[in-house]
Order: sequence, then structure tokens, then C-alpha cells
Amino acid sequence: MTGRHLLKRSFTLAGHRTSVALEAPFWTALERLAQADGLTLSALVQRIDAGRAEPDLPLASALRVEALRRCQA
Repeated sequence: MTGRHLLKRSFTLAGHRTSVALEAPFWTALERLAQADGLTLSALVQRIDAGRAEPDLPLASALRVEALRRCQA
């Protein structure tokens, strides 16, 4: 898979700007989860970032894992 399949979005996390590139279906799943939780997408990303059990896990991976985990629940 090449970068052309990824959509990049920018967020402010812990006071600094960062960009995350994910496949469109993951962004759609995360947007739906945010809506279900009554959060903005940015707030959901901040929550997932702050709750990472493995700080070395890339944010993109943490977002994918959370989307998968929640969709399977």
C-alpha cells in the first residue's frame, strides 16, 4: 500500500501539532466512534493518545487498534 491511500489529518496533542495518516475507512470508523461518545474527532484522538498503554506505539497504530477494538465489541 502506498501513501496515496492514506488521508492525513492534523491535531494538537499535548500542546503540539501533529499529523496522522490513516486509510479512509479508519477515519470513518473513528468519526462514528467520536459521535457515539459525544466527542469531536479531535477530542477522541486526544483521549486515545493520552490513554496509550505503550507510549512507543505510533499514534496511527493506536488509532487503528482502538477503531478495530471498538468495532469488534
